[in-house]
Amino acid sequence: MNDFRNGVFEGPLGKVGLIALTLSAPLLLSACASDKKMDLATYVESVEPPDALYNQGLANLEAGRMTEAARKFDAVDRSHPYSEQARKAMVMGAFANYRMGKYEEAIAAGQRYVSLYPTSDDAAYAQYIVGLSYFRQINDITRDQKESRRAIEAMQEVVERWPDSEYVDDAKAKIRFARDQLAGKEMQVGRYYLERREFIAAARRFRNVVETYPNTNHVEEALARLTETYYAMGLASEAQTAAAVLGHNYPDSQWYKDSYALLQSGGLQPRENRGSWLSRAGALIAGS
Repeated sequence: MNDFRNGVFEGPLGKVGLIALTLSAPLLLSACASDKKMDLATYVESVEPPDALYNQGLANLEAGRMTEAARKFDAVDRSHPYSEQARKAMVMGAFANYRMGKYEEAIAAGQRYVSLYPTSDDAAYAQYIVGLSYFRQINDITRDQKESRRAIEAMQEVVERWPDSEYVDDAKAKIRFARDQLAGKEMQVGRYYLERREFIAAARRFRNVVETYPNTNHVEEALARLTETYYAMGLASEAQTAAAVLGHNYPDSQWYKDSYALLQSGGLQPRENRGSWLSRAGALIAGS
């Protein structure tokens, strides 16, 4: 039969078992206390008026306590979903998550806001936060550029749906950067194919840069690489046209000097074929 001797329980658990129970008891009590504390905090937030919770969120935001700010804004949305403060809290919560680098949460909140309140004064800002969240995740050109595409789509929506908003100028700047990233990725792949003498695949990539991203920083090199690629393929007219378009738009470019020298080494010189796609693309470059 189990009994106590000298204050130590000797039974199925043995002395060690009792010690384990003794040590774990405070932990269990602590966990219970913690749960009660969390429940109490949730209860307090549920009965607090929405303006008080929202102002607490703003105060935490101004103090740099982003996690607490996000929690307060979420409490407004959760406890008072139909209040005016809940609508504002959704945007501020998206901003707080963006500042913390929680981009997926920021994107979800921003998109939800735009979906629910597309005509409100803060809709442009919510969409702008979505674009910024994608923008901050853009990788260097050696890696996948899906976030560049998503940033462009999100920021383009800011430009098109809210053309008079204060975020349009920066949205356009972010679009230009992201497009430059996409062009840079195409150039990287094109150079890879060129080095492997896979000329058709290389030409396709360089052509895409010229036609799709004519206002990026990569067009000069793309035209020079097309001159090099077409020359290697024996397509003299296309090589001459690429060099001519390059020289017309960037006459002082080192890329043009190199392309000119390459053609001269084969007894050729830049000459534009008006029927070539390159001639038509040249108009896009000149107008960009």
